[in-house]
Amino acid sequence: MAREILRNAIRTRSAVIPTQVLQEYFVNATRKLGVNVVAARRKVELLSTLEVVRIETSMVVGAIDLTRLHSISFWDALIVRAAAAAGCRRLVTEDRHAGETLDGVTVFNPFKS
Repeated sequence: MAREILRNAIRTRSAVIPTQVLQEYFVNATRKLGVNVVAARRKVELLSTLEVVRIETSMVVGAIDLTRLHSISFWDALIVRAAAAAGCRRLVTEDRHAGETLDGVTVFNPFKS
């Protein structure tokens, strides 16, 4: 299901991805999943064909506020802030509660009905 969502997002150019997620993908793929560095780099390049949101200082400060206000991890809050800054209305993730709205961005968990 995750692969299909990603393929569709790439095909339709309907997704944005923050630099943080590119970094997290590479580290987790190579360290935890044992993906070859060259293959992981190719995947980062593929994901980079989406609209990439560069993390700005204002997003970091906003993420700190979201962490304080909603008791979520800083890293999740930073992804939410990047999504909000890009004008996203929906965030596809399995790390938050489906239907939850943070900073104007509604969480969609495709693995929960």
